[in-house]
Amino acid sequence: MTATDIHRAIEAVWRIESARLIAGLARIVRDVGVAEELAQDALVAALEQWPESGVPRNPGAWLMAAGKNRAIDHLRRNKRIERKHEEIGIELEARQMAVPEVEAALDDPVGDDLLRLVFTACHPVLAPEARVALTLRMLGGLTTGEIARAFLVSESTVAQRIVRAKRTLAEKQVPFEVPRGEELAARLTSVTEVIYLIFNEGYAATAGDDWMRPGLCDDALRLGRILAELAPQEPEVHGLVAMMELQASRGRARVGPKGEPVLLYEQNRSLWDQLLIRRGLAALDRAYKLGEAQDGDVGPYVLQASIAACHARANTPEQTDWRRIAMLYRELVRLQPSPVVELNRAVAVGMAFGPAAGLELVDALSAANALENYHLLPSVRADFLMKLGRMDEARLELERAVSLAQNGREKALLAERVQKCVAATS
Repeated sequence: MTATDIHRAIEAVWRIESARLIAGLARIVRDVGVAEELAQDALVAALEQWPESGVPRNPGAWLMAAGKNRAIDHLRRNKRIERKHEEIGIELEARQMAVPEVEAALDDPVGDDLLRLVFTACHPVLAPEARVALTLRMLGGLTTGEIARAFLVSESTVAQRIVRAKRTLAEKQVPFEVPRGEELAARLTSVTEVIYLIFNEGYAATAGDDWMRPGLCDDALRLGRILAELAPQEPEVHGLVAMMELQASRGRARVGPKGEPVLLYEQNRSLWDQLLIRRGLAALDRAYKLGEAQDGDVGPYVLQASIAACHARANTPEQTDWRRIAMLYRELVRLQPSPVVELNRAVAVGMAFGPAAGLELVDALSAANALENYHLLPSVRADFLMKLGRMDEARLELERAVSLAQNGREKALLAERVQKCVAATS
C-alpha cells in the first residue's frame, strides 16, 4: 500500500472505531475530554507507525491498545501528584482488573461503553447546540471543520462549543454511566432529541445554498441505528429510526438535477429507496409491538414515523391517506403541542377535507402570532389561497415567505411560485 492508501485506511478506521475507542478510554479515565485526547494520541501513533509497519490485521484493537497504554500513563502521572509512588501499582492493578481485555471491549455485544458515551455527550446539563456538536464529534467521528460546514457556523464557534461542553461535563462531575429508572427516560429523551435535530438539519437545511445535507442524514441514521441496538426495548428509539429511514428514502427524489427542491407531490416515486422503506416499516412495526407489550401508548416519534409510512405506502400522490395523516397529526398535537405541528396538521386537513378547512386552521395560527417569522406559514397559506382562486392574496403571502426564508434553494422556489401567481393574474 502507498502512503496515501494507508492514510485513507486510517481515516476510514477512525470513522468506524473512534466512538468505541473514546468510550472505552472514558471508562478507564472517567473523563470524556481526556478520553478524546488519548484517542487522538493513539491516532497520531497510527499515523506515525502504520506507514512503516503497515495497517495491522485488527486496526481497532491496535488503536484501543495504544490508547489504553496512554490512559495508564495518564493515571500514573496523576497518581504521582496525589499519592506516594508505591501506591500507584495497587491502584493501576485494581483499575486493570475492572477493564475488559481489548478484544472484549471491541466486540462487546451489549455496547455498554458506547451507551455510556451516548448518554454523556447528550447530557441535559449541556445546551442543545453543544450536545449536537459533541455528539457529532464523539460518536459521528466528524472533525470540527466538518461540523462547522454542516451547520454553517465558524470552526471557532464549533470548537468553543465542544470545549465548553467538555469543561461543563468535568465541572458538573457528570458520571460516565448509563442512568437508571426515571432518569433514564429523561436522558433518553435528550439523546433522541439530539439525533432528531441532526437528521432534520440534514433533511431540510435551515440556511445556506443546499436544500439537503445528506451527510448529516447519514450520520443521524447511523447514530439512531446504534442507539436502537443499545436500547432494544425502547419503542420511541425504534420510532425515531423508522421515521428517519422512511424520510431518508425520499432523499434522491427531493432534489432536482441542478440542486433545486422537488416537493412531495412532484417527486418521481420510482426514485424512492425501497430498501430504506422496508427497513423503516420494519422498525415501525417493532416500535408498535414494543409499545403494545409495555403500556400501549404511542409516542411522538412513532406517530411521525406513522405519518411518513402513509406517504411511503402510497404508489401515487392520489393514493395518500390524508385522513389518516390528519388524525395522526391531531394525536401528535395532543402529545406535543406546537404551532409547527399544528401547521403540518393544517396541511393534512386541507388535503383531506379541502383548502377552506386547512385555511381556517392556518388563519387561527396567524391570529395567534405563534409563527410570525416562520416562512412556511405564509407559504402554506398561499397554497390554500391559490387553490381557492384568491391569487392576489396568495401572491402577497408568497412574497412574505420569500422575505422570511433563509435557505437559498427554498427562497428561489418560493420566488418561482410568486411569478406563477403573477402570471395567473395577468
